[in-house]
Amino acid sequence: MIGALLLAAAAAASAPVVTADCAGGLCDYAVLKPYFDKLAAARGGGGKPVHILQIGDSHTAGDSITGAWRDMLQARYGSGGRGVMPPGRPFQGYNPRGVRVEMTGSWTVSSIFGPGSQNPRGARGLAGFSITSTMEGARIGLTASAMETFNRFVICATAEPGAGTLVISVGGETERMELGSLITRPECKELRFDRLQPAVSVVTEGGPVTITSWATFRDAGGVALSNVGVVGSQFIHFSRNDDAVVAEELRSYDPDLIVLAFGTNEGFSPRVNPQEYEIALRTQIGRVRRLAGRVPILLLGAPDALSRRAEMLNNAPTATPAPCIEPVTLPPLAETPAQATPSRQPRTGDAIDDVLEALGEQAAVAKPTAPLLQAPATTTAAPRIGWAITAKPLFPPPGLKVVREVQRRVAHQLRLGFWDWEARMGGRCTAVSWVKLQPTRMRPDYVHFNSAGGQEIANRLQTDLDAAAGAGWRW
Repeated sequence: MIGALLLAAAAAASAPVVTADCAGGLCDYAVLKPYFDKLAAARGGGGKPVHILQIGDSHTAGDSITGAWRDMLQARYGSGGRGVMPPGRPFQGYNPRGVRVEMTGSWTVSSIFGPGSQNPRGARGLAGFSITSTMEGARIGLTASAMETFNRFVICATAEPGAGTLVISVGGETERMELGSLITRPECKELRFDRLQPAVSVVTEGGPVTITSWATFRDAGGVALSNVGVVGSQFIHFSRNDDAVVAEELRSYDPDLIVLAFGTNEGFSPRVNPQEYEIALRTQIGRVRRLAGRVPILLLGAPDALSRRAEMLNNAPTATPAPCIEPVTLPPLAETPAQATPSRQPRTGDAIDDVLEALGEQAAVAKPTAPLLQAPATTTAAPRIGWAITAKPLFPPPGLKVVREVQRRVAHQLRLGFWDWEARMGGRCTAVSWVKLQPTRMRPDYVHFNSAGGQEIANRLQTDLDAAAGAGWRW
């Protein structure tokens, strides 16, 4: 079984197998046909770009995956701008790709999860954040890279009694967004330009103002890929966004594909109840559909991720997960006669020897586990590397498996595209090799991806999407 997993890991990067139901890890891909049709017309076209809107947790907020995916699509089809972003700098370490963002003056950040969710001020929308200032002259600014210069700028804010004004400066021209209103309501303002612009500045004037999101687009065909995510959040936290704000932003930003990328934090919850999670998932998918209309939706299954925390071993009503093997440094062998013949332990139908042979290595296991394979006799005393189950082993929390199973079933029943992220990484426990082996593709927490890993995930996702788009004759 374990040897088969290594073969699956090697196959994950190969060309996807296409059937009537799945293309690689992408299943029920026929529901994405409207998006595929628009994308096919994007290259060398004009007008509004094809707009992908991804909503999720830290995997989305960090932009390592979405940023690599954006670069790939824009290199192929042309840039459609940077897309939708949370306003200003909503959390420490915020570092979006393709733009540089500044925020000066006094701002209060509200969010759907984390510190800004304790006493939120003002409604929140798609981005999961809003920023509020009562200070005259508070400013947010954005400078785009050459690839992301724009000719359309959109900003969404809250109009309400006593609200102030946003002074928007682009290319030497100034526009005012008056937010004073008899009732509280969301409002989005769009500015268009005859030539590409590299920067925009937004300054407060008068009474309090609350901004929920902003976006830059290039109306010359191509692709815009927006990433809006909140670190640590679950899909149920999306319910804390205001319906009216989300609806107005969706109308203004007009996505052609919505990607939902949650599940890791749900799978790492102290206790995962399958029935409760399914209710929450169905409810939020239904809400997105109601507010977005007939926009195709792609649901990303939770990726492979691991923990050593004992309390995670039983966070779902399923069997306790088997531990993962991982590389370990073994002590040097004592000098023995060179002609000594190595002996093997008896093999079983599920022997770890399969893994070692697939790796092209022979290794022994350091205490406290029994040797996996007795080391060959040697006259050297060099350090060795083996694969073993350690004293405090890594394992995928069972809650992650529960979450994926619910995601797959609900996506099929509600006619969403579903991408099996874990399988396309290589399957269960793949995170070990993505952290331990070169080139490293995940961070040492066995959850988050570095730049190389983000690029790899984006490549595999787009490979499956390409295979699905090319299978149109099957629909």
